[in-house]
Amino acid sequence: MSLLTGSCQAEIPASIERCWELVADIERAPEWQRTLAAVEVVERDAEGRPLICDTVNDARLMKVRCRVRVSYTPPGRLTFALEQSGDLDAMDGGWQLEALGPERTRAIYTLAVDPGPIGLLARPLERAIRPLVMGHQADELAAAVAARP
Repeated sequence: MSLLTGSCQAEIPASIERCWELVADIERAPEWQRTLAAVEVVERDAEGRPLICDTVNDARLMKVRCRVRVSYTPPGRLTFALEQSGDLDAMDGGWQLEALGPERTRAIYTLAVDPGPIGLLARPLERAIRPLVMGHQADELAAAVAARP
């Protein structure tokens, strides 16, 4: 097992509710997360939110396809876990939002990925996947919040 883990965080000059709107809008996440190429909702929960999604992540050398299950604890936590993938052995992660004041939020993004045997066979592939794990998702969220009125 070759587990890659990482996190990133940013302080965003916006309310936790405003940040949550973007984090929870999974279908539009590819618009502002540069490593997330596509999201297709397979199943929705009782509230109409995406529950099971097929995702395509751009890992530079290859597209990583996954089916993930999403869990919501508004407005502070969204998590996802791998349901199935032909490309990865395991993956889970999510967002943690913390109100620092009425117009300030700390956003923390975490991700753990086990690329399985491919990670052991190809060190260059691991280097390509690492930016997905140790990415800039929190900074991208801050930019997306700032760009939306």
